[in-house]
Amino acid sequence: MSSVNISVVGAGSAVFSMRLVSDICKSPGLSGSHITLMDKDEERLHTVSVLARKLASELKFPLEFSTTTNLTEAVKGADFVINTALVGGHAFLDEMRKIGEKHGYYRGIDSQEFNMVSDYYTLTNWNQLGFMLQLARMIEASSPRTWLLIAANPVFEGTTLLTRQTCARVVGFCHGHMLVDEICKTIGFDIERVDWQIAGVNHGVWLNKFRLNGHSAHNKILEGFSESDSFKPTNPFDDTFSPAAKTMLDFYGLMPVGDTARNSTWAFHYDEETKKKWYGEPWGGVDSPEGWKWYTDMLASVVKMLKELALLLEADSATSLKQVYSHAYSSLPGGLREDARKFFDPDALSGEQHIPFINAIVNDEATRLVVNTPNTGIIPQLPEDIAVEVPALVDSDGIHPEEIDPPLPDRIVKWYLLPRIMRMEWALEAFLKKDPSLIVEILLRDPRTRSYEQAVSVVKEIFTVTEE
Repeated sequence: MSSVNISVVGAGSAVFSMRLVSDICKSPGLSGSHITLMDKDEERLHTVSVLARKLASELKFPLEFSTTTNLTEAVKGADFVINTALVGGHAFLDEMRKIGEKHGYYRGIDSQEFNMVSDYYTLTNWNQLGFMLQLARMIEASSPRTWLLIAANPVFEGTTLLTRQTCARVVGFCHGHMLVDEICKTIGFDIERVDWQIAGVNHGVWLNKFRLNGHSAHNKILEGFSESDSFKPTNPFDDTFSPAAKTMLDFYGLMPVGDTARNSTWAFHYDEETKKKWYGEPWGGVDSPEGWKWYTDMLASVVKMLKELALLLEADSATSLKQVYSHAYSSLPGGLREDARKFFDPDALSGEQHIPFINAIVNDEATRLVVNTPNTGIIPQLPEDIAVEVPALVDSDGIHPEEIDPPLPDRIVKWYLLPRIMRMEWALEAFLKKDPSLIVEILLRDPRTRSYEQAVSVVKEIFTVTEE
């Protein structure tokens, strides 16, 4: 059992921070650890601090907490730094999208083939990449043995950038692999009995292995798909068995996992009508205007709710967080209601991998996780200086990626991954050189661009705004 110092940067993301605290409280080997919560937004930081302390208290788990708005203080003395910060927040992303749409770029210029996720900005949010690099360099200079765990997008670009530019110990995480469980449940499999593996890059991962009792079960996945005209998503994120996913499965030969179904060619994304055809009515997926509004409205309601809960707990320390939390979440979508249940279930972790990773490193408890890590020959068809997303065994000696077997087919490598990697390279070169003209060059390959002047105009306005 070892107590460690864990810093959460961007801790104002209350639901995520509460998931982390809940997971720590179910990891006996991390008893007595010190948690530093850091965010520039003092109000949101205070809310998270009140809720986190109360959660640890009700779970009767010994933790120490401190809060700060200063990044240097957060990093100093940390054994692990979890970065969940989104510089500028969704307000900045919305502003960039609006400028793009004003110039004729539906859903903004950051919506690009193989990168359609609505908060995965690689072309315009140089501040986000800059912050990631600043944080890694701070850690590299102050404590080279500290682990930096990336939770904020863009994970692919961020992990690749930091491992190329610094010597910091960096690992990236994403939720996408959790959809393997959804695939199993839909077709009636117990995931504990399935031998599975995914491989690719963040938001571009594929189910290369899917075996039951030693035999391939890929053909059973087809049973999860309904006829295209009868697909009815339960929420904007529900696209695992969408017509888009089925079409990708047919073309590439393997099942896309997680956000991969959102990230494909323009065939699924030309306009709202097209999105609804491929991702279902009424939203057309989460990356449509209606789908993204559903998501941001939900986030706003959760932030408001958590502030109210924190005020209630401060006013009456005898109030039970478990009771008020469960009641407050009863009106929210199922996934968030499940969060409320898991927080207080001693046997249920949140599904986030950050705390299991820390526990595996600190207490040498070998744990299988899906990580974003440098491609040191893991996927031999891809360059070695990029970050790949693969399963790995993690213990006190670090990350031990699995052998990818069977290997990814050429169709996925040549038609999906290599084009996605090239877009990553373009974005990082533009960022490192601080050269907006390279963004113009990217847009000249975009089907929404009708003239050179259009591309120049949108880039000029975007980078005028970001420099103000």
